[in-house]
Amino acid sequence: MEPPAFIPWDSFQELPQDQMQAQALAFYDRMKRRRCVRSFSERPVPREIIESCVSAAGTAPSGANKQPWHFAIVADPQRKQEIREAAEEHEQAFYQKIQDTQWVDALRPLGTGIDKPFLTQAPYVVVVFAQRFHTDSQGNTEKHYYVKESVGMAVGFFLVALHQAGLASLVYTPAPMSFLDSLLHRPSNERAFCVCPIGYPAADALVPNQSRKTIEQIATWY
Repeated sequence: MEPPAFIPWDSFQELPQDQMQAQALAFYDRMKRRRCVRSFSERPVPREIIESCVSAAGTAPSGANKQPWHFAIVADPQRKQEIREAAEEHEQAFYQKIQDTQWVDALRPLGTGIDKPFLTQAPYVVVVFAQRFHTDSQGNTEKHYYVKESVGMAVGFFLVALHQAGLASLVYTPAPMSFLDSLLHRPSNERAFCVCPIGYPAADALVPNQSRKTIEQIATWY
């Protein structure tokens, strides 16, 4: 017998409104402390924590519930070194040919550049891949829908889970990213979406002195 298409949502918990507001404010207070970090400690992080955060990312909504993501978790120092060398080589070529000076000026306050030491400093480098389609054991191809939007939401869940667990992270998008597909031997239906170094921040880690937009700037009530 096949399982039913729909089941009762027994796990939903309704909270008193004062508790709802308290929890929303507490979550906002925690999340506003999250920052992207480019300098990591080499202190080890238990694998189980990363697994739990990836599992949390896997609960994100997705187009037609196809869950079109794959998390490649790199802990091997040699493999991280290979990723760094390839990334810096591509960054060198990219910065040499870039013509958009406005973009370069926008990136300068963030401290980005050709050198990517965080790719070897962080105990884990997670490469998130987007799956354009799925092929089953019979060779049948199943299309995935809203792939970029779905994977973007999963990455968002992942960053929140990492921050909640007390870890620092960074979203890095080398240009181009195709070298990651072959370097990590991913199948042809996947394309690298982003790279996330993960770990504890270095003791002397610095973050850009920039503010976030206010609620009035990012929301409109109708």
